[in-house]
Amino acid sequence: MQRTYLGELMKAKWSLLQGFITTMEISAIVIVIGLIAGMIGGLLLVYGPKPVRLLMRLYVDVLRGIPVLVLILFSYYGLALLGVNISAYTAGVVALAGFCSAHMSETFRGAIDSIPVGQTEAAKAIGLTFQQRFIYVLLPQAARRIVPPAINTAVEMVKGTTLLSIIGVLDVLLATQQTIARNYMVIEFYATAMLFYFVLNFTLSRMGAYFERRFGFIRY
Repeated sequence: MQRTYLGELMKAKWSLLQGFITTMEISAIVIVIGLIAGMIGGLLLVYGPKPVRLLMRLYVDVLRGIPVLVLILFSYYGLALLGVNISAYTAGVVALAGFCSAHMSETFRGAIDSIPVGQTEAAKAIGLTFQQRFIYVLLPQAARRIVPPAINTAVEMVKGTTLLSIIGVLDVLLATQQTIARNYMVIEFYATAMLFYFVLNFTLSRMGAYFERRFGFIRY
């Protein structure tokens, strides 16, 4: 009996669907953690006490300088050797979130540093607290500078989830490879995976373009 793409797709639908859900879930978790940790890290790099700034700079430079794959393998195998046993899923999230937060921290730092000092001085002069200065003065202006590199980092994190298949996380890539191992339809199913990643990353890029235009119309 001759195999057909649609027939094999229906057979593997639940496995592929689980892979799609896992990829989207990990991507969302990593991006949200990266944004929150990046904002905190960026503030510490700019306003933290000198020892904190030095430690934060070390964290950012080390994690940005290590390939994502090495971070993933260390999180899964290295931590296990140190007595810290975590699942492949958790190890993947930890590695990608750490990498993402380092890049986001540098993005936030650069955006905050690029705002003229006069803006902060003027906010101080009218009696705004640090929290008020950050929310009403710094963050709105920094947002225009943050959006483009943050979207690029988010897209890279989605791509980075493909590396998690190496440690056994059932993402889109691993589900696709398992399907191909059964039916040998290499082109068809890798094309399906490519389409999924393209749609997801294209959606992120379009969202980034929208917010970039939106913030671009803000005048101060």
